[in-house]
Amino acid sequence: MKAYLKTFIALILVSIGGTLSNGSYALEAEKSAGIDVNTIVAKSSLAAYYGGSDGRTMARMKIFDANGRQQVRQFAILRKDIEEGGRQKFLVIFSRPNDVKGTVFMVHKKPQGEDDRWLYLPALDLVKRISAGDKRTSFVGAHYFYEDVSGRSTEADNHQFIEETESQYVLSHTPKDPQSVEFASYKTWIDKQNFLPVKIEYYDQQGKAFRLIEALDIKTVQNIPTVFKAKVTDLTDQSYTTLEFRKAVYDLGIPEDVFSERSLRKPPVEWLRKKK
Repeated sequence: MKAYLKTFIALILVSIGGTLSNGSYALEAEKSAGIDVNTIVAKSSLAAYYGGSDGRTMARMKIFDANGRQQVRQFAILRKDIEEGGRQKFLVIFSRPNDVKGTVFMVHKKPQGEDDRWLYLPALDLVKRISAGDKRTSFVGAHYFYEDVSGRSTEADNHQFIEETESQYVLSHTPKDPQSVEFASYKTWIDKQNFLPVKIEYYDQQGKAFRLIEALDIKTVQNIPTVFKAKVTDLTDQSYTTLEFRKAVYDLGIPEDVFSERSLRKPPVEWLRKKK
Protein backbone atom coordinates (compact mmCIF):
# COMPACT_ATOMS: atom_id res chain seq x y z
CA MET A 1 0.00 0.00 0.00
CA LYS A 2 1.57 3.09 -0.66
CA ALA A 3 -1.08 5.76 0.01
CA TYR A 4 0.12 8.07 -2.12
CA LEU A 5 -1.01 7.59 -5.42
CA LYS A 6 -0.28 9.27 -8.89
CA THR A 7 1.83 12.34 -9.68
CA PHE A 8 3.16 14.36 -12.58
CA ILE A 9 5.11 17.39 -14.09
CA ALA A 10 4.86 20.86 -15.76
CA LEU A 11 6.12 24.44 -15.90
CA ILE A 12 3.49 27.22 -15.82
CA LEU A 13 2.24 29.62 -13.22
CA VAL A 14 -0.90 28.08 -11.78
CA SER A 15 -3.25 29.21 -9.10
CA ILE A 16 -4.53 25.75 -8.16
CA GLY A 17 -8.29 25.79 -8.23
CA GLY A 18 -8.20 29.42 -9.26
CA THR A 19 -7.04 31.23 -12.40
CA LEU A 20 -6.44 29.41 -15.67
CA SER A 21 -2.89 28.90 -16.97
CA ASN A 22 -1.40 29.81 -20.32
CA GLY A 23 -1.75 26.63 -22.41
CA SER A 24 0.94 27.39 -25.01
CA TYR A 25 3.47 28.21 -22.27
CA ALA A 26 2.64 24.92 -20.56
CA LEU A 27 3.20 23.04 -23.82
CA GLU A 28 6.61 24.64 -24.33
CA ALA A 29 7.59 23.83 -20.75
CA GLU A 30 6.54 20.23 -21.26
CA LYS A 31 8.59 19.95 -24.43
CA SER A 32 11.64 21.35 -22.65
CA ALA A 33 11.45 18.53 -20.11
CA GLY A 34 11.83 15.97 -22.90
CA ILE A 35 8.91 13.89 -21.67
CA ASP A 36 5.19 14.48 -22.02
CA VAL A 37 2.74 14.71 -19.15
CA ASN A 38 0.81 11.55 -20.05
CA THR A 39 4.00 9.52 -19.99
CA ILE A 40 4.81 10.89 -16.54
CA VAL A 41 1.32 10.06 -15.29
CA ALA A 42 1.47 6.51 -16.66
CA LYS A 43 4.94 5.82 -15.27
CA SER A 44 4.02 7.22 -11.88
CA SER A 45 0.92 5.04 -11.67
CA LEU A 46 2.96 1.96 -12.58
CA ALA A 47 5.63 2.79 -10.00
CA ALA A 48 3.13 3.45 -7.20
CA TYR A 49 0.71 0.55 -7.75
CA TYR A 50 2.13 -2.08 -10.11
CA GLY A 51 5.42 -3.27 -8.60
CA GLY A 52 5.90 -6.89 -9.66
CA SER A 53 3.01 -9.04 -10.87
CA ASP A 54 1.60 -9.28 -7.35
CA GLY A 55 2.64 -8.36 -3.83
CA ARG A 56 2.12 -8.59 -0.09
CA THR A 57 2.98 -6.23 2.72
CA MET A 58 2.20 -5.82 6.39
CA ALA A 59 1.08 -2.38 7.51
CA ARG A 60 0.58 -0.40 10.69
CA MET A 61 -1.60 2.69 10.61
CA LYS A 62 -1.47 5.28 13.40
CA ILE A 63 -4.29 7.81 13.50
CA PHE A 64 -3.77 11.06 15.45
CA ASP A 65 -6.63 13.48 16.06
CA ALA A 66 -6.27 17.24 16.53
CA ASN A 67 -5.66 16.73 20.27
CA GLY A 68 -2.89 14.19 19.73
CA ARG A 69 -4.95 11.15 20.74
CA GLN A 70 -3.86 8.02 18.91
CA GLN A 71 -5.53 4.95 17.42
CA VAL A 72 -3.70 2.05 15.79
CA ARG A 73 -4.76 -0.26 12.97
CA GLN A 74 -2.70 -3.25 11.82
CA PHE A 75 -3.38 -5.15 8.60
CA ALA A 76 -1.96 -7.09 5.66
CA ILE A 77 -2.37 -6.19 1.99
CA LEU A 78 -2.45 -8.67 -0.90
CA ARG A 79 -2.42 -7.46 -4.52
CA LYS A 80 -2.73 -9.17 -7.89
CA ASP A 81 -2.23 -7.47 -11.27
CA ILE A 82 -4.61 -8.76 -13.92
CA GLU A 83 -3.21 -6.42 -16.57
CA GLU A 84 -0.04 -4.37 -16.43
CA GLY A 85 -1.19 -0.82 -15.79
CA GLY A 86 -4.80 -1.97 -15.90
CA ARG A 87 -7.11 -4.13 -13.81
CA GLN A 88 -5.97 -5.19 -10.33
CA LYS A 89 -7.37 -6.92 -7.27
CA PHE A 90 -6.64 -6.11 -3.62
CA LEU A 91 -7.39 -7.63 -0.22
CA VAL A 92 -6.81 -5.69 3.01
CA ILE A 93 -7.11 -7.91 6.09
CA PHE A 94 -7.17 -6.35 9.57
CA SER A 95 -5.60 -8.11 12.57
CA ARG A 96 -5.52 -5.40 15.28
CA PRO A 97 -7.03 -3.95 17.40
CA ASN A 98 -9.76 -6.35 18.50
CA ASP A 99 -12.62 -4.07 17.45
CA VAL A 100 -11.54 -4.27 13.77
CA LYS A 101 -9.88 -7.70 13.80
CA GLY A 102 -11.27 -9.85 10.98
CA THR A 103 -12.48 -6.85 8.97
CA VAL A 104 -11.60 -7.36 5.30
CA PHE A 105 -11.68 -4.81 2.47
CA MET A 106 -11.56 -5.99 -1.15
CA VAL A 107 -11.12 -3.96 -4.35
CA HIS A 108 -11.45 -5.01 -7.97
CA LYS A 109 -9.82 -2.07 -9.71
CA LYS A 110 -11.05 -1.12 -13.17
CA PRO A 111 -9.17 1.92 -14.54
CA GLN A 112 -11.67 2.35 -17.38
CA GLY A 113 -14.70 2.32 -15.09
CA GLU A 114 -15.86 2.39 -11.48
CA ASP A 115 -13.96 0.06 -9.15
CA ASP A 116 -15.85 -2.63 -7.27
CA ARG A 117 -15.29 -2.46 -3.49
CA TRP A 118 -16.54 -4.63 -0.64
CA LEU A 119 -16.13 -4.44 3.14
CA TYR A 120 -16.69 -7.41 5.44
CA LEU A 121 -17.77 -6.59 9.00
CA PRO A 122 -17.24 -9.69 11.17
CA ALA A 123 -19.28 -8.46 14.15
CA LEU A 124 -22.36 -8.42 11.90
CA ASP A 125 -21.19 -11.17 9.54
CA LEU A 126 -22.06 -8.65 6.84
CA VAL A 127 -20.55 -8.02 3.41
CA LYS A 128 -21.16 -4.39 2.50
CA ARG A 129 -20.72 -3.01 -1.01
CA ILE A 130 -18.86 0.33 -1.05
CA SER A 131 -20.64 2.57 -3.53
CA ALA A 132 -18.80 4.79 -5.99
CA GLY A 133 -19.99 7.82 -4.04
CA ASP A 134 -18.25 6.56 -0.89
CA LYS A 135 -14.81 6.03 -2.40
CA ARG A 136 -13.52 9.35 -1.07
CA THR A 137 -14.71 8.83 2.49
CA SER A 138 -12.59 7.82 5.48
CA PHE A 139 -11.04 4.36 5.42
CA VAL A 140 -11.63 2.76 8.88
CA GLY A 141 -11.51 6.14 10.61
CA ALA A 142 -8.17 7.20 9.13
CA HIS A 143 -7.21 10.21 7.02
CA TYR A 144 -6.84 7.81 4.09
CA PHE A 145 -9.79 7.35 1.77
CA TYR A 146 -11.08 4.11 0.26
CA GLU A 147 -9.84 5.35 -3.11
CA ASP A 148 -6.32 5.79 -1.72
CA VAL A 149 -5.95 2.05 -1.20
CA SER A 150 -5.91 1.13 -4.89
CA GLY A 151 -5.27 4.57 -6.36
CA ARG A 152 -7.25 7.09 -8.34
CA SER A 153 -7.75 6.36 -12.03
CA THR A 154 -5.45 8.40 -14.27
CA GLU A 155 -8.47 8.90 -16.56
CA ALA A 156 -10.44 10.72 -13.84
CA ASP A 157 -8.46 13.98 -14.09
CA ASN A 158 -6.99 16.46 -16.53
CA HIS A 159 -3.20 16.70 -16.04
CA GLN A 160 -1.00 19.72 -16.59
CA PHE A 161 2.76 20.24 -16.63
CA ILE A 162 3.99 22.77 -14.05
CA GLU A 163 7.69 22.44 -13.41
CA GLU A 164 10.78 20.27 -13.59
CA THR A 165 13.31 20.61 -10.79
CA GLU A 166 16.66 18.88 -10.45
CA SER A 167 15.09 15.86 -8.77
CA GLN A 168 11.33 16.04 -9.37
CA TYR A 169 8.54 16.54 -11.87
CA VAL A 170 5.64 18.69 -10.67
CA LEU A 171 2.12 18.45 -12.10
CA SER A 172 -1.31 19.88 -11.38
CA HIS A 173 -4.59 18.00 -11.85
CA THR A 174 -8.24 18.96 -12.05
CA PRO A 175 -11.12 16.46 -11.85
CA LYS A 176 -13.15 15.81 -14.98
CA ASP A 177 -16.21 15.40 -12.76
CA PRO A 178 -15.88 18.11 -10.06
CA GLN A 179 -19.13 17.06 -8.39
CA SER A 180 -17.73 13.61 -7.55
CA VAL A 181 -14.86 14.79 -5.33
CA GLU A 182 -14.24 17.10 -2.37
CA PHE A 183 -11.29 18.93 -3.98
CA ALA A 184 -11.04 21.49 -6.75
CA SER A 185 -7.57 20.39 -7.84
CA TYR A 186 -4.39 18.80 -6.60
CA LYS A 187 -0.68 19.07 -7.24
CA THR A 188 1.87 16.26 -7.28
CA TRP A 189 5.64 15.97 -6.97
CA ILE A 190 7.24 12.90 -8.66
CA ASP A 191 10.75 11.58 -8.11
CA LYS A 192 12.55 11.68 -11.47
CA GLN A 193 14.61 8.58 -10.74
CA ASN A 194 11.92 6.11 -9.70
CA PHE A 195 8.69 7.94 -10.69
CA LEU A 196 7.16 7.45 -7.24
CA PRO A 197 4.92 10.28 -6.04
CA VAL A 198 6.62 11.78 -3.00
CA LYS A 199 4.10 14.54 -2.26
CA ILE A 200 0.47 15.26 -3.17
CA GLU A 201 -1.35 18.42 -2.07
CA TYR A 202 -5.11 18.97 -2.45
CA TYR A 203 -6.76 22.39 -2.85
CA ASP A 204 -10.29 23.70 -2.28
CA GLN A 205 -12.32 26.06 -4.47
CA GLN A 206 -10.47 29.06 -3.03
CA GLY A 207 -7.08 27.55 -3.90
CA LYS A 208 -6.24 26.80 -0.27
CA ALA A 209 -4.38 23.58 0.53
CA PHE A 210 -6.36 21.35 2.89
CA ARG A 211 -4.92 17.82 2.52
CA LEU A 212 -1.33 16.59 2.17
CA ILE A 213 0.07 13.13 1.38
CA GLU A 214 3.81 12.49 1.77
CA ALA A 215 6.11 9.51 1.15
CA LEU A 216 8.58 9.68 4.05
CA ASP A 217 10.72 6.59 3.51
CA ILE A 218 11.49 4.69 0.29
CA LYS A 219 13.54 1.49 0.09
CA THR A 220 14.31 -0.98 -2.68
CA VAL A 221 12.81 -4.47 -2.48
CA GLN A 222 13.59 -7.03 -5.21
CA ASN A 223 14.88 -4.12 -7.33
CA ILE A 224 11.55 -2.31 -6.93
CA PRO A 225 11.50 1.12 -5.19
CA THR A 226 8.90 0.77 -2.44
CA VAL A 227 7.32 3.25 -0.03
CA PHE A 228 7.84 2.08 3.56
CA LYS A 229 6.37 5.07 5.39
CA ALA A 230 3.73 7.60 4.33
CA LYS A 231 1.71 10.32 6.03
CA VAL A 232 -1.62 12.00 5.32
CA THR A 233 -2.30 15.33 7.07
CA ASP A 234 -5.56 17.26 7.40
CA LEU A 235 -4.16 20.79 7.04
CA THR A 236 -7.29 22.36 8.52
CA ASP A 237 -6.60 21.01 12.04
CA GLN A 238 -3.18 19.27 11.67
CA SER A 239 -4.59 15.85 12.56
CA TYR A 240 -2.87 13.09 10.59
CA THR A 241 -2.39 9.40 9.88
CA THR A 242 0.93 7.63 9.38
CA LEU A 243 1.24 4.34 7.52
CA GLU A 244 4.29 2.13 7.99
CA PHE A 245 4.98 -0.97 5.87
CA ARG A 246 7.17 -4.00 6.56
CA LYS A 247 7.92 -7.42 5.09
CA ALA A 248 7.11 -6.25 1.57
CA VAL A 249 7.51 -9.01 -1.02
CA TYR A 250 6.69 -9.22 -4.73
CA ASP A 251 5.95 -11.95 -7.31
CA LEU A 252 4.57 -14.57 -4.94
CA GLY A 253 2.36 -16.15 -7.60
CA ILE A 254 -0.94 -15.36 -5.85
CA PRO A 255 -3.84 -16.88 -7.84
CA GLU A 256 -6.68 -14.64 -8.97
CA ASP A 257 -9.34 -16.70 -7.17
CA VAL A 258 -7.89 -15.55 -3.83
CA PHE A 259 -9.61 -12.21 -4.48
CA SER A 260 -13.18 -13.50 -4.22
CA GLU A 261 -16.07 -12.96 -1.82
CA ARG A 262 -15.10 -16.23 -0.13
CA SER A 263 -11.88 -14.57 1.10
CA LEU A 264 -13.85 -11.82 2.81
CA ARG A 265 -15.22 -14.27 5.36
CA LYS A 266 -12.29 -16.68 5.24
CA PRO A 267 -9.00 -14.83 4.52
CA PRO A 268 -6.34 -16.79 2.57
CA VAL A 269 -4.00 -17.52 5.49
CA GLU A 270 -1.54 -19.48 3.33
CA TRP A 271 -0.85 -16.41 1.18
CA LEU A 272 -0.42 -14.21 4.24
CA ARG A 273 2.37 -16.51 5.44
CA LYS A 274 3.89 -17.83 2.22
CA LYS A 275 7.60 -17.08 1.80
CA LYS A 276 9.17 -16.04 -1.46
